[in-house]
Amino acid sequence: MSKALSKAKTRRQTVTDLEREVASLKHQLEWFQRQLFGRKSEKRQAEDIPEQPLLNGFDVDAPEPQETPTETVSYTRRKRRGDDCVNDSGLRFDASVPVQVIQQSAPELSGPDADEYEVISEKVTYRLAQRTSAYVVLKYVRPVLKHRTSAKLSSTPAPPALWDNAIADVSVVAGLLVDKFVYHLPLYRQHQRMGRDGITLSRETLTNWVHRAIPLLEPVYRAQLRHILQSKVLCIDETPVKAGRNKSGSMSIGWYWPIYGQDDEVAFTFSPSRGHQHLVDTLQGFSGTLLSDGYSAYTAYVRRCNDVEHAQCWVHLRREFVRAEKAEPQAVNQAYDLIGALYRIESDIKQHALTGESKQAYRQSHSTPAVDAFFAWCKEQSHRMDLAPSEPLSKALKYAMKREHALRVFLHNSDVAIDTNHLERTLRVIPMGRKAWLFCWTEIGAKRVGIIQSLLTTCRIHGINPSTYLIDVLQRVSTHPNERIEELTPRLWKNLYGDDPLRSDLDSITTCQ
Repeated sequence: MSKALSKAKTRRQTVTDLEREVASLKHQLEWFQRQLFGRKSEKRQAEDIPEQPLLNGFDVDAPEPQETPTETVSYTRRKRRGDDCVNDSGLRFDASVPVQVIQQSAPELSGPDADEYEVISEKVTYRLAQRTSAYVVLKYVRPVLKHRTSAKLSSTPAPPALWDNAIADVSVVAGLLVDKFVYHLPLYRQHQRMGRDGITLSRETLTNWVHRAIPLLEPVYRAQLRHILQSKVLCIDETPVKAGRNKSGSMSIGWYWPIYGQDDEVAFTFSPSRGHQHLVDTLQGFSGTLLSDGYSAYTAYVRRCNDVEHAQCWVHLRREFVRAEKAEPQAVNQAYDLIGALYRIESDIKQHALTGESKQAYRQSHSTPAVDAFFAWCKEQSHRMDLAPSEPLSKALKYAMKREHALRVFLHNSDVAIDTNHLERTLRVIPMGRKAWLFCWTEIGAKRVGIIQSLLTTCRIHGINPSTYLIDVLQRVSTHPNERIEELTPRLWKNLYGDDPLRSDLDSITTCQ
């Protein structure tokens, strides 16, 4: 009888184990399907209700709801789109956009009754237009002189170029870089566009122009990276890229490690591996707080550095609970509410423009109770008897409690952000590029992509026109003093040279023949 009971118990245990394994495999399958076909937005479908308590026993003061921005005319109304347009059609443009004036004549003024009409005012209509071709050939005509006495011939030297015997104006090289790395237009498509516009060049020529231009910018990139490493808080992440060839003929996987500094600058460093040794080699001399996700390489790096504090991202924590939403919807919604309270507090801080000590004091009085409530809830959930260790919610709870100290760092340091979203927005250029240019043929090419993306992405952060920046810096960098090379980084260039940048010769021509 005992043998029969033992066999039945073994069968029940086997069935239970198989059910859990099936549930785990279904969860993995659903995750892969969501990555391929699902929505990428992490925004909750249900709206948060800040007036209601989060959970019984875990009440957190929520900030006051934000009011819709209004403007006063003769009454108060919601701001409408189009109030800052130049006309009723909704067209907006700034002073940098060229305007071609077309003067229309009235048929009545040239008819037999022209004397009966007079012009009393004008009406203006704006329409956006585009030229078919954007390429212009600059023809430099230089006089050849003969000295009457010595009969010696001389000629005016050609204008300086980016490199010797260059047939490309700086505007074309800057355009290639901007189209490829900002708008992700591969060189072969730019080559096709040139061909349609009547320009005959080999595709290798465009590649050579890009590979000769980017090394000119490397000293500026190095100066920007050095300044970033002087920050008190660094935000870092990693993203893969195919770079270089394996012996088997396939592409190797390399990694970009974007580093975001306190002065809104980013540097894309490249490494052929994902190990923490790259952090040791790159972050030499850094002391402060390192903000990252939960990847173990960052933890290993911090263990080796006594003067580096590790802070972790709340968005990456939230994503762990996203994976458990289908299996435990009620518990996950509670986690969403608790984490959402922190973000409502951060929104309130941003709305009131709090910084420094006032920001830290506000976090201590508002965010600390919310964080305490979250981890108290995590401990309560982890004691549930019906929760197996292999279930997604158990893994999310373990992830949170293991990193509690790092997740609390932002509470006592006002310079530390609550998440790494600002960095993730900047590193999107790499995944977007992978969809267009697919891979880097060599590791050297991957490093050069990191150089140009560091400067162009920083331009976008600071609101700088990347084309204007490159046209100026590519001409200036070869003669700029090396000890002042940091002046050419976008952060300083904007104030020093942004109002009167160097331009292409094309801009000085008013009429093309």
